[in-house]
Amino acid sequence: MVSGIHKSRSLRRVQVKVPSGETRMHYRQKQRSIAKCAVSKKPLRGIPRKTQRKFKNLNVSQKRVSRAYGGYMSHSALKEKILKEIVLSQ
Repeated sequence: MVSGIHKSRSLRRVQVKVPSGETRMHYRQKQRSIAKCAVSKKPLRGIPRKTQRKFKNLNVSQKRVSRAYGGYMSHSALKEKILKEIVLSQ
């Protein structure tokens, strides 16, 4: 575990009520921020919200959505990009 002076950076302090009625401080890992689209800044669906260490150990198919630009761009932003390319090519 991290030394005491660095706990607030890596862990989140939570007050928990124990069966005796007292409240005590417990330390839990901070959650990873939600993955967002690079174009529209909307949250990406299908990307798990795990800590960096747990996310690193996932399979590639679990880290991103299986389509072009999956895990980087939202479906609506991708749709707009494809439509712009079609219009420009004509």
